[in-house]
Amino acid sequence: MTGPEKSPTGTQSLKPSRSLLGSAGLVSAATSLSRVGGLIREQMFAALLGAGFYSDAFVVAFRIPNLLRDLLAEGALSTAFVPTFTQTLVQDGKTRAFQLGNLVLTTLLVVTAAIVLIGMLWAPWLVKLIAPGFAQTPGKLELTTLLTRILFPFLPLVASAAVLMGMLNAQQRFFLPALAPALFNLAAIAVGGTLLILGTQNETAVLAWTGAVLLGGLLQFAVQVPALRSLGWRFMPEFRPRFDDPGLRQILRLMAPAVIGLSATQLNILINNILASQLEEGSPSWINYAFRLMQLPIGVFGVAVATVNLAAVSRSAAAGKMQEFRDTLASSLRLVAFLTLPATIGLVALREPIINLLYEHGRFTSYDTLRTADVLMAYALGLYSYAAIKVLAPAFYALQATRIPLIASFSAVACNITANLLLYKTLGAPGLALGTSIGAVVNVSLLYGFFVRRWGSLDEGQLLRHVLRVLLAAGMMGVASHWCWRWLFQRYGNESLRADLLVTLVPVAVGMILYAVLARLFGIGEMQVVMRRLRRR
Repeated sequence: MTGPEKSPTGTQSLKPSRSLLGSAGLVSAATSLSRVGGLIREQMFAALLGAGFYSDAFVVAFRIPNLLRDLLAEGALSTAFVPTFTQTLVQDGKTRAFQLGNLVLTTLLVVTAAIVLIGMLWAPWLVKLIAPGFAQTPGKLELTTLLTRILFPFLPLVASAAVLMGMLNAQQRFFLPALAPALFNLAAIAVGGTLLILGTQNETAVLAWTGAVLLGGLLQFAVQVPALRSLGWRFMPEFRPRFDDPGLRQILRLMAPAVIGLSATQLNILINNILASQLEEGSPSWINYAFRLMQLPIGVFGVAVATVNLAAVSRSAAAGKMQEFRDTLASSLRLVAFLTLPATIGLVALREPIINLLYEHGRFTSYDTLRTADVLMAYALGLYSYAAIKVLAPAFYALQATRIPLIASFSAVACNITANLLLYKTLGAPGLALGTSIGAVVNVSLLYGFFVRRWGSLDEGQLLRHVLRVLLAAGMMGVASHWCWRWLFQRYGNESLRADLLVTLVPVAVGMILYAVLARLFGIGEMQVVMRRLRRR
């Protein structure tokens, strides 16, 4: 990844954005398949279990291993492992890098296996801790405990998959790792489709769905093995109880603060669960459905850019090229704004028809649609911040500046807890989502401020002008899309699938076309890069 070149007039070219967009495009395409599969998976889950007793039990049960996954695997470990593996690959060669990968993989398997055993034994106490309100409904606490025990083995499966993903990404292999989660969705879709055909409901349905999650985790790991073997990797178990390997020590040193520094969102969700369990039945499910829907733009855009950015800035940091590092990071933040801000406006403007189209089937009611839409609007306000955190926080670990994300995360969690406690009784589930968004804004603001103060400017003036142009284009798009939806809804209603498709997809298409036109008219550079790539293809 090279820094931006200067034209004879002194202005920056679009080279970093073009390079980022090219690599991120592959990741985005693969992630899009996964996220679309995830939406289909959630549709089946909503149709099978709706938003209530059984769906709440699964959502909370899955939260515990899912939280540990983000803390130990896809969050802290990936952020610490990729820069260290990349550094080893650049400085010591592939053989030594693969040896480090095997050492990390073996250590992770031993640690997560121990966590699984402890978690299965302590499941009743863990469930009471994160969902105290479930005790008020007979049988709900017991079912959640059973599902939690079944789901704990999911942790070592996805943690191992994260290590393989890191090794592939460090070697500029982005597409297959991004595609791997699609197999997780495929397993759930296959099982969910079978359950719907058979008419299975309630406890049998939720138990079968839980088994599908484990199968999906296994597939997510297995699909990456052939690609890594083609690069020369062979798994040889290695374990060093004293952790005397310098690479492993560096990863552990980076992971310790990263467990908190990169997991503010997950910790906030855990707090939300505790409070949501004390609200109206269905609140944990509404929060989950809304957050899953918001994960679509985060996954397709934010994670795609962050994945490519981490590999690029890790190489720049290993080579000591700080100007290149700053240029890449600034380009990533502009690209995230270009992609996520219109998604934010679109989700707010069309939240009800989108949720109605996706979820309002089977046991999911119109009341659930309204409540989920309220939560989604509150979450959407923090969408750019969520995505920007995924770009900014790993940059500090590439520079081995681990305290800064830790401070930012603590501050964000404190703000989130305060906001939740002030808002959840009056606003209900949307208040919890709004508290999470506030925490994300605080987090990204601190990360940006600390970086600029210590390592220099990311061209704030250019970024601000870029964000204002994007917001103007996205705002006009949102108004037009919302007006289009209201007009179509008044004419055709939402009494059939055909009407739902019409009143939802037409405004979405109108919004996308209008945003593309306005972005071109306003001179947004990323739109020009997109148009060039489309013309070449």
